[in-house]
Amino acid sequence: MIIIMERNATKVNIQKVLDLLTDNGFKVRCTEGEIHTVIDAIGDKNTVSPGRIAALEGVKEIKVIREPYRLASRDGQDEDTVISFPNGVKIGGNNKPVVMAGPCSVEEDFEGLLKVAVAAKEAGCQFLRGGAFKPRTSPYDFQGFGEKALRYLKKASEETGLLTVSEVMDASDLDMMCDYVDVLQIGARNVQNFKLLHAVGRCNKPVILKRGLASTIREFLLAAEHILYHGNKNVILCERGIRSFDSAFTRNVMDIASIPVIKKYSHLPIIIDPSHGTGQRYLIEPLAKAGLVVGADGIMIEVHHDPENALSDGKQSLPIPMFKEVMERLNRFSNRLHYEKQYLSADV
Repeated sequence: MIIIMERNATKVNIQKVLDLLTDNGFKVRCTEGEIHTVIDAIGDKNTVSPGRIAALEGVKEIKVIREPYRLASRDGQDEDTVISFPNGVKIGGNNKPVVMAGPCSVEEDFEGLLKVAVAAKEAGCQFLRGGAFKPRTSPYDFQGFGEKALRYLKKASEETGLLTVSEVMDASDLDMMCDYVDVLQIGARNVQNFKLLHAVGRCNKPVILKRGLASTIREFLLAAEHILYHGNKNVILCERGIRSFDSAFTRNVMDIASIPVIKKYSHLPIIIDPSHGTGQRYLIEPLAKAGLVVGADGIMIEVHHDPENALSDGKQSLPIPMFKEVMERLNRFSNRLHYEKQYLSADV
């Protein structure tokens, strides 16, 4: 870090900063300028936080050079993290992008869920997603069917061979959910629920972490850092759009740029959720393609057997016939991109 002292900082002020740093193992270099004294410090911020230094008399400003998300950063791990599943599916690295499809909420109609699961399997998807516990803005909206929905997910998985994804809202539900699903999801509203992040970090299930409604990329990666810090290395990031002042045509702003930015600064895989990112079914395909072009490791798509009567997010869910057509085009598009990435780039 770089500590800039006030122009009127005394020698005693400067020495106190130097003593604090050196006593805690930092290597320091002090440069006296015409106006400010600048101290370069290299060391472990866990021993002395920037806030503690800022509290000392005479300190004007502190600039942290290294990003605070150490475990999620490429500074600590240059190679891409690849998350592998027992059935051979892999997410991240140079592997083909995966597709996670299913209804926003698992409803009481199991046959409807099974129709979606079969269509997803036939279309080449690897995961069946569906909510059992639903965080809703209004307390009067449908909240999910809980464990019954999880049983339906598992049964559909057993009949199709698809891996399952569902959102966990409370740490007290973790043990139960781990019995039913293959991947836990942390939703946008819980991205800074640190107790939940820590609890998920202590389990051994892969985790999809969705970007918060107004999270910066740095805050998003720091949320992932909480999970990594507590021991769970299998974190998958998900760009699902951020809130904007203009919601007339789209539910959120789909931040496509976040994907290559995160790819540059983090080794974690990242997928895209154009269903939540736009809130409009006609925008799912073009935004999914855009995500794949900039390097997304997968796509999450909401699909429902009867969107007009869905208990949640019917407007952004693809009906099964439309889903099949979209997947046919997405598969061709993804295969072509993967081929170019694997083979053509080697000739450049």
